[in-house]
This record gives sequence, C-alpha cells and structure tokens, in this order.
Amino acid sequence: MKPRTLLFTLILVASFWMLTSRGQWKLAQFVRPLTGDGHLWSDPVTAHGAGFETDEQNNIDIYKTNRVATVNITSTVYSRDFFFQVYPRKGTGSGFLINDEGEIITNNHVINGSQNITVTLSDKDKKQYKAQVLGIDRRNDLALIKINAGHKLPFVRLGDSDSLQVGQKVLAIGNPFGLDGTLTTGIVSSLGRSLQNEDGTPLEGLIQTDAAINPGNSGGPMFDSRGNVIGINTAIFGSQTASGEAGSIGIGFAMPVNRAKAMLEEYRTTGKISHPVHGISQVIFIQGDIAEALNLPAAGGLLIETIEAGSPADEAGLKGYDRVVIVGMYRLGVGGDLITAIDGIPVDGQDALRRAVNHKRAGDKIELSIVRGKRNQKVTLTLGAAAEAL
Repeated sequence: MKPRTLLFTLILVASFWMLTSRGQWKLAQFVRPLTGDGHLWSDPVTAHGAGFETDEQNNIDIYKTNRVATVNITSTVYSRDFFFQVYPRKGTGSGFLINDEGEIITNNHVINGSQNITVTLSDKDKKQYKAQVLGIDRRNDLALIKINAGHKLPFVRLGDSDSLQVGQKVLAIGNPFGLDGTLTTGIVSSLGRSLQNEDGTPLEGLIQTDAAINPGNSGGPMFDSRGNVIGINTAIFGSQTASGEAGSIGIGFAMPVNRAKAMLEEYRTTGKISHPVHGISQVIFIQGDIAEALNLPAAGGLLIETIEAGSPADEAGLKGYDRVVIVGMYRLGVGGDLITAIDGIPVDGQDALRRAVNHKRAGDKIELSIVRGKRNQKVTLTLGAAAEAL
C-alpha cells in the first residue's frame, strides 16, 4: 500500500472513532434530523407535559363553564335620514342566560328600544332566535329579554355584588367588535363609580375594572373567581378606534349584579318592572348665606318647591312653597319643607334625593329629616311605582 493511501485511511479511521466514541461527538446527533419526524428544531421542554398554574386553570374552567351561557345580541332600529328615507340601524352587544327557560339579562342600551332583537347562542351551530322584551330598568341600564329555544339551555349563577373588594380578580366574557366568546381578566379597580350613559341617564354605584371591555362587550357577564356573575359590563372610557368607536384603555365599568337581582325579584312578584316615584317635583339646594337669609340652618338642604297632588310625598304630608321672595339674585319659592337628611345621610347636593331613590324599589320607604318653620321633624315616605315604558 502506498504511503499516501495508508495515511488517508488512518485519518478516516481516527475521525470515525472520535465521532462515535468521544465526549459529546455522537453520530446520532448528525443522523437524527435525517431519520426523525421531519422537525429540525426542538420544542421548549416545558411544553411537553407542564400543567397550568392554579390561576390559569381557574380562568380556563370559568370560561369553559360560562361561555355557552353568554349570547350575542343584535337589535335593529328603523330611523329616517335627512331625506326622510327609512333605513335600519343595527346595534350589537352581549347578554347571558339566567335560567334554562331562555331568560337573558343585558344592557338596556344594547336593545336600544327595539322590538326586533336577534339572539345568537354560543353553541357550535350558532343558532339564532328572536327575543321578546319582558321589561327594562332605565335607571340601571338593564333589560330582561327571553327566547324560546324549545329545549333546556345552559345558564350562569348570579353572585353577590355587595361583598366586592377592590383588588379581587374579575373575568369578563362577551363579544367585543363581534369577536364572539372573548375572555378578558383583571381586578376590581374601584367601587361606587358614577357616570352618564349615552342618553345622559346618570348611572351610579358602578364597579370599575381594568379587565378589557370594548364595544360589543356591553351586557355581558362579569364573574368573580368562583364563577358567579357579580356585574353586567356596561360602559368604558376609551380612545377612538379607526371605525370611530371607543377602545379599551383599562377603565371599564359594570353594573352590580344585585341591581339586576332586585329587578328580577320585582318581575317575578308583579310581572312587570317599574321605577320608584316620590312626587317631589322640584327642589332647590341652598346653604350658607341664602339659607340664613331665609331663617333656615346654614348647613342647608333641599328646599321643596312643588309637590304633585296625590303623590306619595303629598300623602306623607310634605309641603311645597307658599310664597315667592327675592334673595340676592335669586327668585325662590319659600315656605316649603327643607330636607336636611335622607335615611340619616346629610344632604350634600342638588342630586341627593335622586341618588337616594336610585337604590330603592317601588314600595320601599325613605326617612326624610326636614325643617318646617322652626321645627325639626322626620317624615317617612313610601315610594310609589311607575311602570317602565318599553
């Protein structure tokens, strides 16, 4: 054998020995890509059998259990344009089934006064049904509607919103921007928030959350970590999207579920949904120099101007003004009762009576502390009922 051939042979043998026998130089590392399943990369080790964290599993369980009870709602309202042509205007939102018979809670602004409402279920067939409006509660932007599916339906559990704490986890399910079955999570950021609805109606006692709420989420359920509904997603503060709608910036609001439970209790008891009325048709908030000029306490209160005849206020014996005077730059009707406290809470502004009544239902009582002449008195008023017009 020639020396050159012998040298080449020795080099080949030594190379083969090193590749198959020494340290990390293993032939299998080079031939595996050619004999494996076609993957030329390896997946992260944690993806091959790691379980979910406790909080992740909680999110998954709540979503799987309640997504099927969350529905998409489309309402159609017919309007006239500048040329008096009639055209349909559609709105979309969410809602949730509260029993197996097809009753659904949503926001009043989602149905938007329409009697042409379509509900799409979250089942695999996306079945659609026409809905009937059973009642609305404008004060709390709530509506109760019903579908007849002809079979039992999945539904959510209603929780208790009175025991909520800032910092606890919440989960929202809905159909933002038409993307059905979306889950977002966050915490209760604050409680007792107030804002005005789209039509100017004041909404009070709202839950603030950083869980993303977007157009289409309205009317959907907000859950606690036990899977109970504790709020109805209602409104957002947001930036404008390309379509001109507001997008989430982490400040959303939900109506406490106990408001919906009170609405349901009234509907079950009376077959209708009403709002409470007191019959005090006009009040003026006075304090300081103006109150003292009228020989009333400087702390002031709500000076009753007029009372509706035959109303609960009239039946309770409350008095309106009996004469008109000029005080500074103001023309006031005086001689009526001055409301200084409502249910023991001092009056602190023009809307104090409205805020107090917003937490009541028809038939509830409120205690008014009043000043009549020079005397302090307490008057108990039983709120009447006015049916909500559909």
